[in-house]
Amino acid sequence: MAAIEVRDLVKNYNGFPAVRGVSFSVEEGEVFGFLGPNGAGKTTTINILCTLLSPTSGHAFVNGYDCTGEPGRVRSSIGLVFQDVTLDGELTAYENLKFHCYLYNMTRRLTEERIEEMLAVVGLWERKDDFVKNFSGGMKRRLEIGRGLLHRPKVLFLDEPTLGLDPQTRFRIWQFIGGLKEKEGSTIFMTTHYMDEAEVCGRIAIIDNGRIIACASPGALKNSLKGDTVYLKTADDGRAQVELEGKFGLASKRLESGLKLIVPNGEKVIPKILSGLAVEVNEVNLKKPSLDDVFLHLTGREIRDEESAAGGERPKAERGRKRVARMIMR
Repeated sequence: MAAIEVRDLVKNYNGFPAVRGVSFSVEEGEVFGFLGPNGAGKTTTINILCTLLSPTSGHAFVNGYDCTGEPGRVRSSIGLVFQDVTLDGELTAYENLKFHCYLYNMTRRLTEERIEEMLAVVGLWERKDDFVKNFSGGMKRRLEIGRGLLHRPKVLFLDEPTLGLDPQTRFRIWQFIGGLKEKEGSTIFMTTHYMDEAEVCGRIAIIDNGRIIACASPGALKNSLKGDTVYLKTADDGRAQVELEGKFGLASKRLESGLKLIVPNGEKVIPKILSGLAVEVNEVNLKKPSLDDVFLHLTGREIRDEESAAGGERPKAERGRKRVARMIMR
């Protein structure tokens, strides 16, 4: 049985389609990622899977439970880390975790055992009596992830878990997340718009404008480009583009600054281009295939943080977060 099964999922907001017929499955124990820009439909999909939103149409199942018909069973079997920090800064790390155990009706003995275990796992046992308001962003994220694992969820959802953190903290967080599969055996479903973070996934679904446009392992996605990426900046990019097509049979794409080509054996092609182009070449760079290149190839544009596009999703997500405690208690 798949840990997550989604079939033809659709979600409309006042007639606007945020998710447009999405289908995918996630196997038990898999680290699965949703990769896409803000506003692509990532948060809407994850909120449906976590029963914080109802779909307009389609079906979603988590751990075999229907997200619409069996929301209570879904909630009891998942852990969730939101985009924004949801810890209580006026409580200690220990107290935040204890409150979570209370919401899941865990016994006193089990609560003490799990809190000690998870604080050790996330490296915060020595800070258990410190107020969370004094924690760094990375420490808060680790604590939230530990909180999400207290009740041994079969599936852990991570919605942009390192959003707003500095690169070093992001790196440490993902080192920690990468070990969760071995330590806890949980299925991990995470959303991100950071290409480097997506590399930790076994498979990635690239989502854009509410649709999944590709789904495969990071390696398979990069290999699908069948070549290296060459970036050229010339004195006349328009003329250079024509020459590349006419002299070398190489198709190129115009970027905001320069040209982009996908070629086999870039190390051998670049010298030929430099010697054969009549247009002056000001800059040339060779890059092996990356997920950035995959996204650009599939969508015709670079992934970016589009705050205005995200506005359609975040208000509903905010309301969903305020409802989550009430829903758990039912």
